[in-house]
Amino acid sequence: MANDEELDIIELEGDDGEQIRLCVERYFFYNGDEYVLLSDKCDLPEGEEPSHYVMKVQPLEGEGEKDMEEFVPVDEDLMEQLVQVAESVFDDDADGED
Repeated sequence: MANDEELDIIELEGDDGEQIRLCVERYFFYNGDEYVLLSDKCDLPEGEEPSHYVMKVQPLEGEGEKDMEEFVPVDEDLMEQLVQVAESVFDDDADGED
């Protein structure tokens, strides 16, 4: 993607130790917890469908960490459910923009 400045991009370490760049799509709440929807679209050639991932947002507490957060993986079954919820919410938002 040509314009990285407009995207909120995070880098995480994959299971194999390789760095993975993911784009923050949107934050949302589900059952009282905050989650973030991420995609790999920032490194995909135009026209390819991105993969989506959901992580739980955990605020970091401590000196010098005000307003900081970390993303914690969720279990696979919950991730599938959360991706469906997030996509449903985004579809509803898009319908209301007309």
